[in-house]
Amino acid sequence: MTKKYHVYQIDSFTKNIFSGNPAGVVTNADGLTDQQMQQIARELNNSETAFVLPASDPLADIQVRFFTPTTEVPICGHATIAAHYALATENNWDTRKTIQQTKAGNVPVNVIKQDDGYKVIMTQGKIEISQPLDLPIQYQIIDALGLSVAQMNRFCPIEIASTGHSKVMVGINSLDDLNKLEPDLDKLSKISQEIKCNGFYAFTVDPNETPLIHGRMFAPAIGVNEDPVTGNANGPLGAYLVQNQVVPVKNRRSFGFQIAQGEKINRPGSMVVRVSIDNGRPTKVKIIGDAVIAFSTEIEL
Repeated sequence: MTKKYHVYQIDSFTKNIFSGNPAGVVTNADGLTDQQMQQIARELNNSETAFVLPASDPLADIQVRFFTPTTEVPICGHATIAAHYALATENNWDTRKTIQQTKAGNVPVNVIKQDDGYKVIMTQGKIEISQPLDLPIQYQIIDALGLSVAQMNRFCPIEIASTGHSKVMVGINSLDDLNKLEPDLDKLSKISQEIKCNGFYAFTVDPNETPLIHGRMFAPAIGVNEDPVTGNANGPLGAYLVQNQVVPVKNRRSFGFQIAQGEKINRPGSMVVRVSIDNGRPTKVKIIGDAVIAFSTEIEL
């Protein structure tokens, strides 16, 4: 027996079609095999596609699985935004909170109904920030990105940060240098295998500007040469900025900032990141974004 599956292409972290970060979403994926989900993700060819399923955890409302064109990943920020925007639009949700089961744990997602659509707030997972990577690895990363040590931001140690899906944080001084990056993707893939982390987030920090952060994210090891606007990079970045006191947060209980990403590859988008702080340490991260439906269709399998 065949079934019709609802398939969406959602542009996350933008209100403008064909910008931001595109994600595939299948809102009624129950019945698909792992192989079929991988095939759909490959066909849509977005950095990630989200598949909405019934929750197997009684503490969750829904389960969402995430596939790149080549592999399954535990969680994805922009595809979470996309999945909940698609569900809210399809079902005409009011403002609501949903517990989303993922392979990185359960995460709360709030959907805020507005006159022009929905805003989605994702509370990310456990904050984990490594010690600075060993110097030989740091030099390999700098070289693979096509940078020199002089171009690095000395206040930003090269560390791995995670709120469910880890990224290497690489702070550089100049927005011009960021825009000129032409990384060696083969080298980055090999480094990923060595350090067990598949994403490299290069960013600039300018406390005198809004947005505070401009970034570019490369994950060739999982088939994503450059990701337009990355929730699983900017969320951990917020925790990293607080942990390393890159931004002044003394005596503050929270820190919020805006990021811009995707300009270099003509997919500009933005999000707001909010970090809860206790005694100068990051305790919780939320990412907040808009979305828009690029198209929807049905497939029968």
